[in-house]
Amino acid sequence: MLEARFIRENREKVQEMLKNRNNSLDLSEFDRLDAERREILSEVEALKRERNTESAKIAQFKKEGKDASEVIKAMGMTSAKIKELDTKLAEVEEKVNYILMIIPNMYHETTPIGKDEEENVEIRKWGTPREFAFTPKSHWEIGEELGILDFERGAKLSGSRFVLYRGAAARLERALISFMLDTHTTEHGYTEHLTPFMVKSEVCEGTGQLPKFEEDMYKTTEDNMYLISTSEITMTNIHRKEILDQAELPKYYTAYSPCFRREAGSYGKDVKGLIRVHQFNKVEMVKITDNKTSYDELEKMVNNAETILQKLELPYRVIALCSGDIGFSAAKTYDLEVWLPSQNKYREISSCSNCEDFQARRMGLKYRPQGENKSEFCHTLNGSGLAVGRTLVAIMENYQQEDGSFLIPKVLVPYMGGMEVVKK
Repeated sequence: MLEARFIRENREKVQEMLKNRNNSLDLSEFDRLDAERREILSEVEALKRERNTESAKIAQFKKEGKDASEVIKAMGMTSAKIKELDTKLAEVEEKVNYILMIIPNMYHETTPIGKDEEENVEIRKWGTPREFAFTPKSHWEIGEELGILDFERGAKLSGSRFVLYRGAAARLERALISFMLDTHTTEHGYTEHLTPFMVKSEVCEGTGQLPKFEEDMYKTTEDNMYLISTSEITMTNIHRKEILDQAELPKYYTAYSPCFRREAGSYGKDVKGLIRVHQFNKVEMVKITDNKTSYDELEKMVNNAETILQKLELPYRVIALCSGDIGFSAAKTYDLEVWLPSQNKYREISSCSNCEDFQARRMGLKYRPQGENKSEFCHTLNGSGLAVGRTLVAIMENYQQEDGSFLIPKVLVPYMGGMEVVKK
């Protein structure tokens, strides 16, 4: 989150950021509460000085054998006033902290200014979309005809936007997870984790999912636990409230997890298929760095995600998200979009972001620079490496054959036990 002092000293800059993020938050309530908070603090400090003076006077009176009852009475009244103001201060600080928790991050100076996804900036493309001698089918048509994706029974089990994988689709999903984790751990230097899939509310607050996006989270009623929407949440919080040595950085973490999202507000969008579902698998990358090298590490992270797509020989493009499309916690984001023949366009398959110290400040994650006593907040980065279901979609559509089958990318054949084609 942003510091109150930063907002106070950069009021116009923060207001401009909100405008360019299409955020209608009014900072006037923060201004009022922040001023009230500082006024109470000033009054409390004055009263504490007065109480110290009274305490010294009582000691002096007792030493001299004088009656200190009036001074003791006065000090009691001062202490009562301090207690009253402390209670009021706690109430005001709670309100200030809530506002601070819902203010998004400042975007980086290289983030393009724009209203929505239409104003994102293409950085580069890789690969050439295949030209088909027949009309390409959608992944859900291919999956249902082959009997490997069952949307009807998925809905019977859990409702809309859930799917049942069967046979080759289930195996391919598992193969992709293993392939992605193997690549990131053996070639890119990440340490694999398997984290809990349910977390405490303060963990979601640390990465920025709460309180702003609670409506998108699945929550248990009795234990106040949240099903994770990404393992970014768990991996970034591994070192919450810790002070790391700079020599330990950067830390590279990766993990597979199922991801659970209510997709609130997505009514009517991608209602068919696997693009937007309530439960999906993802291999996530997380980096914890110092505050000097995070943007170099962001470029490396994007390249790590690109490597997966290149090995799978799937055409894609890299775009820089504009201010109106960038995520709540991010300072800068690159999206990777894979080509989907049935839609004749690129669709998001990975999002790689540098959050700078925004998340670290929320979770109390610091490091101590070498040779210094003062600690600094870490920078945190996260990226999809990749969204597994969407990768399955891209393979089915880009590798489809006229007879309704689809080929397995060469790099995945060993993970599929030698299977080279999925057919009826």
